[in-house]
Amino acid sequence: MKQYALLRILLACFFLYVAWPEIGRQAGPAAGYFWAGWLAFFLLVAGANLATLLQMTKPPVMEQGNERRVATGKN
Repeated sequence: MKQYALLRILLACFFLYVAWPEIGRQAGPAAGYFWAGWLAFFLLVAGANLATLLQMTKPPVMEQGNERRVATGKN
C-alpha cells in the first residue's frame, strides 16, 4: 500500500515544517541534543517509508495481509 507510506512521509515533513523555526532557537546543550535526536528520528522515519515506497523493503505485516487476500481472490 504505497499511499500509506506516502502519507507517513508527508506527515513527517509537516512535523519538520512546524518544528523548523524552533530548532534555531535552542537555549542550551540539552535542547541541542533533543533537536539532534528529533532530526535523527525524522530521517529514520522518512528513510524507512521512502524505502517502502520504492519497494526496496517489504511493506509492514498488516499491509501484506491485505495484498495476500486480494491475490488469492483473483485466482
